[in-house]
Amino acid sequence: MAQNGSSKPGPSGSSTPYQINLESFKNHLQSFYASWQSKKSELWANSDAISISTPPSSEDLRYLKSSAMNIWLLGYEFPETIMVFTQNSIHFICSPKKASLLDPLKKITKEAVSAELIIHVKSKNDDGTSQMDEILNLIKSKNENPIIGHVSKEAPEGKLLETWSEKLAGSACQLADISAGISEILSVKDSTELTCVKKAAYLTTSVMRNFVVPKLENIIDEEKKVSHSVLMDLTEKAIQDPLKVKVKLKSENVDICYPPIFQSGGKFDLRPSAQSNEDNLYYDSTSVIICAIGSRYNSYCTNVARSFIMDGLPPQLKAYETLLKAHEAAINAIKPGKKLSTVYEAAVNLVQKEAPELLPNLTKSAGTGTGLEFRESGLNLNLKSEKIIKPGMVFNVSLGFQNLSAETKNPKTEKYSLLLADTVIVTETGTEITTGPCSKAVKDVTYSFNEEEEVRERETRPKRVGGEANGSEGGERSKATLRSDNHEMSKEELRRQHQAELARQKNEETARRLAGGGNGSGDSRGQARSSSELTAYKSPNDMPFSRELAIQVDGKNEAVLLPIYGSMVPFHISTVKTVSNHQDNRTCTIRIIFNVPGTAFNPHDSNTLKFQGAIYLKEITFRSKDPRHSSEVVQQIKTLRRQVASRESERAERATLVTQERLQLFPQNKVRGMRLQDLWIRPSFGGRGRKLPGTLEAHVNGFRYSTSRSDEKVDIMYNNIKHAFFQPAEKEMITMLHFHLHNHIMAGTKKTKDVQFYVEVMDVVQTLGGGRRSALDPDEIEEEQRERERKNRINMEFQKFVSAVHEHWNQQPQFRGLDLEFDNPLRELGFHGVPYKASAFIIPTSTCLVELVETPFLVVTLSEIEIVNLERVGFGQKNFDMAIVFKDFKKDVLRIDSIPSSSLDAIKEWLDTTDIKYYESRLNLNWRPILKTIIEDPEKFIEDGGWEFLNMDASDSETDEEESDKGYEPSDVENEESESESEESDSESLVESEDEDEEDEEGDSEEEKGKTWEELEREASNADREQGDESDSEEERRRRKMGGGKKSASFSGVKKGGGSGGFRKSGGGGGGFSKGGPSSKRPKFR
Repeated sequence: MAQNGSSKPGPSGSSTPYQINLESFKNHLQSFYASWQSKKSELWANSDAISISTPPSSEDLRYLKSSAMNIWLLGYEFPETIMVFTQNSIHFICSPKKASLLDPLKKITKEAVSAELIIHVKSKNDDGTSQMDEILNLIKSKNENPIIGHVSKEAPEGKLLETWSEKLAGSACQLADISAGISEILSVKDSTELTCVKKAAYLTTSVMRNFVVPKLENIIDEEKKVSHSVLMDLTEKAIQDPLKVKVKLKSENVDICYPPIFQSGGKFDLRPSAQSNEDNLYYDSTSVIICAIGSRYNSYCTNVARSFIMDGLPPQLKAYETLLKAHEAAINAIKPGKKLSTVYEAAVNLVQKEAPELLPNLTKSAGTGTGLEFRESGLNLNLKSEKIIKPGMVFNVSLGFQNLSAETKNPKTEKYSLLLADTVIVTETGTEITTGPCSKAVKDVTYSFNEEEEVRERETRPKRVGGEANGSEGGERSKATLRSDNHEMSKEELRRQHQAELARQKNEETARRLAGGGNGSGDSRGQARSSSELTAYKSPNDMPFSRELAIQVDGKNEAVLLPIYGSMVPFHISTVKTVSNHQDNRTCTIRIIFNVPGTAFNPHDSNTLKFQGAIYLKEITFRSKDPRHSSEVVQQIKTLRRQVASRESERAERATLVTQERLQLFPQNKVRGMRLQDLWIRPSFGGRGRKLPGTLEAHVNGFRYSTSRSDEKVDIMYNNIKHAFFQPAEKEMITMLHFHLHNHIMAGTKKTKDVQFYVEVMDVVQTLGGGRRSALDPDEIEEEQRERERKNRINMEFQKFVSAVHEHWNQQPQFRGLDLEFDNPLRELGFHGVPYKASAFIIPTSTCLVELVETPFLVVTLSEIEIVNLERVGFGQKNFDMAIVFKDFKKDVLRIDSIPSSSLDAIKEWLDTTDIKYYESRLNLNWRPILKTIIEDPEKFIEDGGWEFLNMDASDSETDEEESDKGYEPSDVENEESESESEESDSESLVESEDEDEEDEEGDSEEEKGKTWEELEREASNADREQGDESDSEEERRRRKMGGGKKSASFSGVKKGGGSGGFRKSGGGGGGFSKGGPSSKRPKFR
């Protein structure tokens, strides 16, 4: 719809099957009738009927109350349509196509306001006279001299509206203006409307931060001559193509509120109707640049305006600081229950107090209400407004100083103006500044030319001859490097300032969370199956008859019968730990080891504790002269054990699943547009048969993936989707849809939170003969062309599916609160690392950090991250590690190892941009004892400064102070320690050891001799504890050698660089071990 900001094509001109949101229509219709009935005389001019006439579509940018009412009620603008409301009926005069869209509203209209919806269909060549007469006669039948309310300021356009206007004027009806009533019902927005406002504000802010400001800085840095009108066009294109500023909103849903405004060079107009002229951007010293942009999402408007000062004089800076305070005072005065006039009064009072000489230059209002109309009439923020502020209202708070004077001789900087504007939502308790992320602080909008750099450039490069640079008088001028006070510092310094603020916020947030109960540590392992459940036979009579004393496997009862002292003794298969056989020249030996309660991996359960004096069989060995029978028995035991273990594992996993709702299927004709065929799934279905591709379909409340096999089916409910990703094939071999879920589901026999559907866009081809083919080979060129076409076709099919699903999610009100949207990984921000065991390309998205190509998948929600610690940074390392600490301290710290150092700056910039606090350390930390210490004593953690013990700068400064106070003192203990370290360096590992999962022993085919692996591991662990972990600090090792006390994991130890229980040694390059150690252990001389 072209009018009133609707960015979607109108129903009359599109083949897309639009659908009106019935719930929204019902709520808004009830609000409309309630206002009409309760404030009939006050706002609706005592109207007996209300006429809303929408003109034909226009390419002009305009705001009409009739169009706003269309969008507010129906969700779309219906051009050339007449709506007439009476107390008992609602009439539409429209084309047949629009009538088909309106037909489903008949029933809901009756339920909502007890009125009948009557659609008068007008053919293309019909002027609608007969339908108009029918409606007017119906109105007159209720009242001989009725009052018909309409929007008097909107002149009729088009034949239909002109005919209707003539009919109204020629009838005996009185006409009255109802603009005030429409403004009233549009002023308070519901949650769906506020969501549109917030999305529009996000786009507006992103364009200002990520496009306008960098563009201005580039123009000034490179001394380009660019006109205001060209900047306007470029900014308009950026708004209409959100992907340019990395905003994932559909371009058909967004539009500009007005042509972007750029003003400089002494010509300023602070009115909302101002336009960008053809003059070049002027950016000499003491000049001011004003930028104002506004964007819409689903026709809801937002606005932001900022003023930028070049080498500002003290009076200019004072004027801006006063304006900034006045603007903030106006926003703070917006409170529910207050009059609109109090907003402007607050600004006036502050200017009167801070700089009374500027009061005559202050704009005459502090802005207006905004929404479907950019300026909502009746909601002006001036001294005359008596209306009451209500929650749900949205204001464009715009304040400025017009025609200020600067003490300069340059006519282009002698006069200047300042303007600030933000979009503000009124909440129950105060306000929400939706455009707040676009900074207006003095340090971010004041710029200065770096004269030192200019001097250096003059000295190091030849002089330029003559010429005027951007209107500056005088001869030669070298390129001036523009930097604001903020930009004069390096990017690293800027990040440090932002990170310091994030550290303060993060410590406060962590303190609140820990004070509220915190996250305790817990054991996430499931309970072992009780031995009381292992019953092979209820009585001896149930045992199978055996003629000879030989090992038997009873698959039906899941038991193994062993001949012991002349009797067949049954053992449930779950009691068998491992079984192996060994064959020598004459005999075969079968060795069976059992699970014994009370060992490390087999703790006592409630049943075994009752019989603590019982004797358990640990292992048994049989000899046989029949090798064939021995092999068969061992194989049968292993097979049965594998089947039972798999079944019990699946049963345990299913027992922990959250019950999902039932999938509601679409009819086959409707699901056609939301179906992808020939997809593969990960994790794949179990079974030994050939894997088959399947079909993914989107239904009413979820997805269904199924293959031709009836038992291969997976349902994913929309409300269980935490994150959805669409990654087209670029440098990968697959195009995929990936779903990260809130709760586990079963994919075949596997319990998973990540389900992926993909298509391979290229076939793996191996050239026979091994010869290299020429790049100009016609067959090679044709093959590459086919591959590109196949990749593009598959990507397009996936994109259409994603768009159709988005459309379905947006149309259904029950899914709007779930914030469902397919996220696209931002490849340009990606980096290589090792999250698990293999190197992978890890890519950030707007909400996550993901790796979706290699398994196991990596999906980290950014909002769940507490802090990030970048480890092994410095020392000339080629790689560094990233440790991600989650807000839930029960979760293990996620490590991404071996990230190339070339990605360090980009990662720090990305973390800083996403407001994630990061720290740097030269050593790797052992996070388990650190988190355990925090959980056990959160008060001590908070008192010690929270996460600041990771601050490497603070640690270095404290260490240096200590070292400067005492010189180098040789010690025998130190010498002994260094010798022992050099001896042990070959055996120490560069990477911290981690607990590995217990491996399946079913594949063990060799004969086990003596102690089991578990016993050997337990003995090794005891020996490690006696010798000390490699994460122990130098001081702790020294104390242990000298008979010292226990290990400590205090935070002060980490601060001072001495190494606590959280540290581990850092290695150098290659595969060797560098024994650098903390700086406090190196010799220093005064």
